[in-house]
Amino acid sequence: MRVVSLIPSATEILFAVGAADDVVGVTFECDHPAEARTRTVVSNTTLPEGLSPREIDEAVAAAVARGEDLYRLDAGALSGLDADLVVTQDLCAVCALDVSTVDAALAHLGCTAEVLTVDPHTLEEVLASIVTIGAAVGRAEEAAAVVTSLRERLAQVAARVAGRPRPRVVVLEWTDPPYAPGHWVPELVERAGGESVLGTVGARSHRIGWGEVAAARPDVVVVAPCGYDRAAAQVQADALVAQGCLPAGAVVHAVDADGEWARPGPRLVDGVEELARLLHPTT
Repeated sequence: MRVVSLIPSATEILFAVGAADDVVGVTFECDHPAEARTRTVVSNTTLPEGLSPREIDEAVAAAVARGEDLYRLDAGALSGLDADLVVTQDLCAVCALDVSTVDAALAHLGCTAEVLTVDPHTLEEVLASIVTIGAAVGRAEEAAAVVTSLRERLAQVAARVAGRPRPRVVVLEWTDPPYAPGHWVPELVERAGGESVLGTVGARSHRIGWGEVAAARPDVVVVAPCGYDRAAAQVQADALVAQGCLPAGAVVHAVDADGEWARPGPRLVDGVEELARLLHPTT
């Protein structure tokens, strides 16, 4: 089977279930595992490089208002891959190509590849998507084993934090302007033994003000700007502290947002484990 993945999380899942040799095309963001970078890139961003978080937010808002795509599909590269399966998403236009764009491109190319759309909003749905993708590439048993391992790790965290006081946690999915988390992110906090005081499980992330962050009285602020790794998140966290944006006394922790918080894949459990260690260091 020849598979094109148009979302980084699906690429990670495909490799995790043992289908690495089937993956022939990826996006410019597919950087984990490192081997994924050796595949043909078929999708890139339309945003210019070097923008600040504020500039990215403004550019995204303007593009969405104009009805423009934030990603560009290289139809020529896709045509040459002779794909049997294309994995994409219908969750967030800011995260990947719109599925209608993919369908139109395949129709234009006369490609008969199956299009598998995954749309997880919660952690359980993320785990279910691993099963779905595994089944689609003939790796059902391997996918089930991956999910079993992830559930065991989550159970171990739950046992360690059970009965302990739950610190109040604010996760910032964006920093300029600030955004409260949605989808699976508040659930990651709860699983780690914290109380997510902004954001709703399964809902979309949304813009908030710094006054709302202060009013939430967090014990911990997790800086997890979507699309940024730990080092870049740390730069933003340091800036927020220097500017006095965050409540005094709150512990500020920068995370690998791109790898362990924003992508609906296996590494979300890494994020839960890390946060649990921060919130409950003696467990």
